[in-house]
Amino acid sequence: MARKFFGTDGIRGRANGLITPELALKVGQAAGLVFQRGDHRHRVVIGKTRLSGYMIETALIAGFTSVGMDVLQLGPMPTPAVAMLTKSMRADLGVMISASHNLFDDNGIKLFGPAGFKLSDDVELQIEQLMDENLDKRLAQSASLGRAKRIDGVHDRYIEFAKRTLPRDLSLDGLRVVVDCANGAAYKVVPEALWELGADVISIGVDPDGFNINKDCGSTSPETLVKKVREMRADIGIALDGDADRLIIVDERGHVVDGDQLLAVIAQSWKGDGRLAKPGIVATVMSNLGLERYLHGHGIELVRTPVGDRYVLEQMLKHGYNLGGEPSGHIIMSDFATTGDGFVAALQVLSVVKKLGRPVSEICHRFEPLPQILKNVRYAAGKPLDNPKVQSAITAAEKRLNGNGRLLIRPSGTEPVIRVMGEGDDRAIVEEAVDLIVSALGLAAAA
Repeated sequence: MARKFFGTDGIRGRANGLITPELALKVGQAAGLVFQRGDHRHRVVIGKTRLSGYMIETALIAGFTSVGMDVLQLGPMPTPAVAMLTKSMRADLGVMISASHNLFDDNGIKLFGPAGFKLSDDVELQIEQLMDENLDKRLAQSASLGRAKRIDGVHDRYIEFAKRTLPRDLSLDGLRVVVDCANGAAYKVVPEALWELGADVISIGVDPDGFNINKDCGSTSPETLVKKVREMRADIGIALDGDADRLIIVDERGHVVDGDQLLAVIAQSWKGDGRLAKPGIVATVMSNLGLERYLHGHGIELVRTPVGDRYVLEQMLKHGYNLGGEPSGHIIMSDFATTGDGFVAALQVLSVVKKLGRPVSEICHRFEPLPQILKNVRYAAGKPLDNPKVQSAITAAEKRLNGNGRLLIRPSGTEPVIRVMGEGDDRAIVEEAVDLIVSALGLAAAA
């Protein structure tokens, strides 16, 4: 059964558009009922970002307390911190109010179960079904209503957790680091943690006003960080997104390093230290073929999943891998965290930099990415991919690549768009192959 509200990463949309107080209230009541298991006093932890987080948090609190759950308000906290605190504080549920890398006018609701993992499709569907029901008769009695309170000290708990992912004697002394926190959830914890580890820290994107999250800053807009790294002659730049679950690096020359290169760095380091649980990592279909070839040359398998960090994690847990990620910079290290953690991933890269003692431009450039071309075709209705002429074009495009590349054609999960991606050794041939398919899709969409 198709889900009505939940997408690949919780519920996300325009604040006071899709994400209204009424919706948040229903989510709080439905999720609160689903996660009441046993006779103990149930509780939920909530973190947030951006202006509309206050409105959504208040509505969620009303929903949770109305079904008898206590609420612990964390304030602005990274998404991975909320996941970690859900487990460490023995909460029954964790909530992050965030739209990740989107601008301020969007927001979302991400839910974590008691072990700190994102919810399965089945549990999300169960919550949606309750949201459509009249829950009046399932509300708590007056004496059993929940309480809500703001708790202090959680920032320190996350900082200590992140520092413990490094070797005990490792210091970042001597490294000049520029960190861009995207005016988001990590604006306090990450600069402080880097300073405590010994780095010379220059912080940008640390003045959130509710409106400027991800605006011309952070992992999706690294130009400001590039400029600052060059200006300050820093050794490395670290860019997080608004909720700090993704990471992009900038080397000392001002070159941007994406998630594929970071996966290569961490994978090879862990293999050398005997820390890879299996001789392989997990990535999505969007990871560059150059990464796959590089890892293969070092005895490391690359297992691919559909787009979305939840699918990466599912594959990791199912088959025993402890490292996975996406080109966007979602890096999941299951030895440390139950979801992507941009800061912990950055610490792993910094540990390699200190260990090898070489410039970041050398350490973080492990392979030459193959030319990759992505084009979108919008359609009004129907299923253009089922058109025989489109299928014929895909066959012809694969023949044109002749085994020296790959194609990925997939419908978007959020809009009526077909995404056509091709990559290979020869850019001109890849572009020809992609254009064959795009042309056929355009004709099918217009028919």
